[in-house]
Amino acid sequence: QVQLGESGGGLVQAGGSLRLSCAASGRTFSSYVMGWFRQAPGKEREFVATISRSGGSTTYADSVKGRFTISRDNAKNTVNLQMNSLKPEDTAVYYCAAGELFTTLHDQYDYWGQGTQVTVSS
Repeated sequence: QVQLGESGGGLVQAGGSLRLSCAASGRTFSSYVMGWFRQAPGKEREFVATISRSGGSTTYADSVKGRFTISRDNAKNTVNLQMNSLKPEDTAVYYCAAGELFTTLHDQYDYWGQGTQVTVSS
């Protein structure tokens, strides 16, 4: 089992940057695929990015490709999401998640953090 906690959210102007971090407890962090998802008010939770156990493979949603970068440090039990060129439509609660499968499907992830709010003003 793993417990996850996000940090780094906040208010930023359009075009700005934020770096989200997710800290994981437990000694099995490197055995999990990690993902970032987001949920805006009134919308369903949507996939943002995922990274393989070793960090060698990543996948991004088309809406963030070229602007966001996911990375992980297995020695520090952390996964990060660097977000550049932010847009108002990126406003959402961002969640990190851990699972067994390298997938974009949120229902395939087993463990979730509490979320961190990102607000991008125009």
